[in-house]
Amino acid sequence: MDAREREVLERIERRRRRPARLRDDVVTLAHGAGGSASRTLVEALFAAELDNPLLAALGDSAVLDAPPGARLAITTDAFVVTPLEFPGGDIGGLAVSGTVNDLAMAGARPLALTASFVIEEGFAVDRLRRIVASMAATARTAGVPVAAGDTKVVERGKADGLYISTSGVGAVADGTDLDPAGIRPGDRVLVSGPIGDHGMAIMLARGDLALAGDIVSDAAPLGGLVAGLLAACGPAVRCLRDPTRGGLATVLNEFARTAGVGLAIAEAAIPVRPVVAGACELLGIDPLYVANEGKLVAVVAPDAADAALAALRADPLGAEAALIGEARAEPGGMVVLDTAFGGTRVVDMLVGNPLPRIC
Repeated sequence: MDAREREVLERIERRRRRPARLRDDVVTLAHGAGGSASRTLVEALFAAELDNPLLAALGDSAVLDAPPGARLAITTDAFVVTPLEFPGGDIGGLAVSGTVNDLAMAGARPLALTASFVIEEGFAVDRLRRIVASMAATARTAGVPVAAGDTKVVERGKADGLYISTSGVGAVADGTDLDPAGIRPGDRVLVSGPIGDHGMAIMLARGDLALAGDIVSDAAPLGGLVAGLLAACGPAVRCLRDPTRGGLATVLNEFARTAGVGLAIAEAAIPVRPVVAGACELLGIDPLYVANEGKLVAVVAPDAADAALAALRADPLGAEAALIGEARAEPGGMVVLDTAFGGTRVVDMLVGNPLPRIC
């Protein structure tokens, strides 16, 4: 243990012996002014909930040790979901899952995250602590520390409660190269489970619709699921993507256009929970365009399809994985759907924004 590590551990121990106390019930502008109130908020809430050695120094940056020979992947995202808490999750856990999943789709193991909070004056401290605790729990599940952060407070009515931005750095092992440009005719398309859960859970949670249904967001970190898939199939995995905004249809179109191939998908093979399908039908929304936060789409070489499906189903997050289609030489750059009624239709990119503020 070097001198810097000893100093960090000592600082953690001192903080545990003399923890800062946050006595305010709501966030005020003083908490964003950079003085003692800011320090108390950071130490008593953020540092307490997200406690880890990288964050303990409370510096302006964290220094990471990258694995030898690994390439680094970096990503950033902002989260403005409404409501902030919803069945199956909240903005804190979603912010971690979304960023970790973006790294995982590049085949990267997350090394550290950063988080930036824009908080509206008057936001309840208990609610903020609950959201940050959820963020910490999701980070522990994903095996990644929140190593650095920033907090800003804005006037009432200027931030709709709370916005969170997260960035992540991950290590990509040598030999891992996931790129839609590598898709070839004959490759198989898989999805790791039922689609549309997150988007419809958010819509129903808003309470603006005269609908009721037991729909829970699928938000979850997918690093373990991806690791199992890559371990089983290696270079046979052409590419991965999490179908968030724009849903499955948008991801498939991005794949087809990048690779210049056609993707033929069987409607009957795409898993959709009946309650989600029913809600989508009542709202006139195609489940193919509804956001997911705990699913992935994988394209694999044809001789690896069975192994890939087995690897996904071996993980609880992929237990309902399905093989839904294949790549073809024609029609290049397009996605076609074989419908349950025996017909065929073109599936295009999402137009407009039928489900705003879902992440």
